[in-house]
Amino acid sequence: MNMLSDSQNARVFYENSSAQPDRDCTRRINSGRAAPPVRICNTSRYAQLKPSADIPALVPVPSERPNTHERRANPLGRAATASVARETVGGLRLAVLDLEQTADFMIDMVFPRRRVISRPLYLTSANGEVLSRCSTEPMTDKLFRSADLINADGQPLVMMSKLRSQKPLPERVATTDLFHIVARKAQDLGLTFYLFGADEAENEAAVTNVRRIYPKLKIVGHSHGYLRGDALRAKVDEINALAPDFLWVALGVPYEQAFVEEFMPRLANVGVIKTSGGLFNFLSGSRPRAPNWMQSLGLEWAWRLWLEPRRLFWRYLTTNPHALYLLFNRTRASQSKRD
Repeated sequence: MNMLSDSQNARVFYENSSAQPDRDCTRRINSGRAAPPVRICNTSRYAQLKPSADIPALVPVPSERPNTHERRANPLGRAATASVARETVGGLRLAVLDLEQTADFMIDMVFPRRRVISRPLYLTSANGEVLSRCSTEPMTDKLFRSADLINADGQPLVMMSKLRSQKPLPERVATTDLFHIVARKAQDLGLTFYLFGADEAENEAAVTNVRRIYPKLKIVGHSHGYLRGDALRAKVDEINALAPDFLWVALGVPYEQAFVEEFMPRLANVGVIKTSGGLFNFLSGSRPRAPNWMQSLGLEWAWRLWLEPRRLFWRYLTTNPHALYLLFNRTRASQSKRD
């Protein structure tokens, strides 16, 4: 068994639409519409996979948890985020920032000049499902720990930090809310966006609505996320040539994290990458947000379950209890604000 030693070995499996998806390790990206499945398999099943000319080999990782400090190896990323305090919540080190502070941090990374040269700064988000999956899936854990900064996109994480942490998380940093704050600031400063992800109709509707709400915002390009092979690599090179200040990648967990791991070396001209989950579904208007009272009580998962019971019931049944266990047992005060 070979160990995953660098970012070049992380791979996303893009299968033909005629293939039968494996229910244990295949999920659709964001949209409920039928589309070619994308596969990132559980590490316990890597031995069963046989790479072909069209599907690159996914090198397995060892069963033990990766070094927490591994993601801080890049000195540029370490220097750029050194001032941000972090607390360990549910096993992951999360940024102690509120929505406004996170948006200001993202803006500060690219204006008036970009702080990180030769690679993007990479931000992602964690909720209860992510905590559970990072605890049981070494590959997912590695992908999240490779981020420069992880925000808490889940109210239960904020509530537990207030009980157990010396520096509690000030509030939930939902990407759906963060996007609008960054967009308002970006249009005033002339900064640029690229929106990548979801299916073609959803992506187009999201961009149309964003342009209506923020008419002065510079969206230099957008694309659906159902690309593979040469088409995907060509699109990545196109994004890099456009050099957006902010690249919003909405492919769902852990596909968007794997996308960043795989293609960051080809996106040197991008300022900040922010993984975005189901953001485009909300921007397009195809899915409504939960009422504010449900969000404040940490019950947005129940709202989503009510909207999509067939897709989410088993996921929440298996991850929510485990996430609660992790919040109680792997939340602690950090010894240092650095990683």
